[in-house]
Amino acid sequence: NRFYTKEHEWVLEVSPTKFRIGITDYAQAALGDIVYIQLPKEGSDVGANSVCGEVESTKSVSEIYAPISGKVTSTKKLDTNPEVINSDPYGDGWIAEIEISTPTLQESLLSAKEYQELTA
Repeated sequence: NRFYTKEHEWVLEVSPTKFRIGITDYAQAALGDIVYIQLPKEGSDVGANSVCGEVESTKSVSEIYAPISGKVTSTKKLDTNPEVINSDPYGDGWIAEIEISTPTLQESLLSAKEYQELTA
């Protein structure tokens, strides 16, 4: 029920025009222990495949790319416990919710099967 990007972000439909985003289990495992996250600003417009934040781990700093275009309507408050991304990347470790103007996703997103083939 999720879509994915080649940059290891995921997208989950919350409503026909609102989508929750996060980084994949593959990404969090590659990063290691996450110690800081810079979230996109609520109310800001983001473009698909553009940088909307960053995540810092004990190994490196990586950019977070918006998987879809739209307006950031809310963010998960992860500043005091960013490590939840490591323990629950598809649940409580979500990063933001983005509202799109039309109820269709970009065709560049990957299905779960396509993403699994990419990371195999």
